Amino acid sequence: MQTKWAGKNLHYYECIESTNTTLAGLAMQGACHGTLVVADRQTAGRGRRGRSWESPAGKNIYFSLLLTPAFTPDKASMLTLVMACAVTRGIEQVLGENAGMAADFLELSKPQIKWPNDILLNQKKICGILTELHISPGNADEYSVIVGVGINVKAQEFPEDIAGKAGSIEELTGVSLSRKRLTQSIMSAFETCYELFEADGDLSLLMDEYNGRLINKDSQVKVLDPKGDFTGVARGINAAGELLVELPDGSVTTVYAGEVSVRGTCGYV
Repeated sequence: MQTKWAGKNLHYYECIESTNTTLAGLAMQGACHGTLVVADRQTAGRGRRGRSWESPAGKNIYFSLLLTPAFTPDKASMLTLVMACAVTRGIEQVLGENAGMAADFLELSKPQIKWPNDILLNQKKICGILTELHISPGNADEYSVIVGVGINVKAQEFPEDIAGKAGSIEELTGVSLSRKRLTQSIMSAFETCYELFEADGDLSLLMDEYNGRLINKDSQVKVLDPKGDFTGVARGINAAGELLVELPDGSVTTVYAGEVSVRGTCGYV
């Protein structure tokens, strides 16, 4: 790792239930800020809102990063968006390192973000991010954040229920990347993005980059809210990482990730 702290303390496993779960156990044992757990396979990988995450061996990247921030816990949800910026930077960098990659191809293969936690290539999901807050028992002022990432890297068969919307970097670009190199690149990018986030305690310094990659910016979206679904036009994020949605009457409402999902009115994107 060519970093100062992100991923320097590295734990690798051939097979575990979940990198997030394993790292939570290490955190309880005193693991330091920047500890990284990487697995070749997970038997109980999970995504946002309790969904399972397919985790075959030899194909993908599964890692979780431990953070012990100085800022207050209410800012922790923004780390999902910080990691999204880092993952897109890392993928773009490693694709660019491959010999013979033409500039027009790189532009066509530019990774994009579907708010708040999915990374896409050519309209297909290649990565999901799951951020979990862990508060120390008996002391609400002591907490840690675990950011888990799953990236589809090699060509593979996907389960029938997600085959239409999921893809891999190799399948979508024709390029076979080193999983090790991509993990290194993302850790370097995350360290930079995290320091930008820490500077102001929000996404002010990453907001333009995030919005520039937001796949459904200025598109019609459906917000799936437990209080009632509604539609509008996504106008990007604010400095707090909330999605700005313009309603049919012209007013703009902010959408906080939480239990809310966003879909295109005619499909996943």
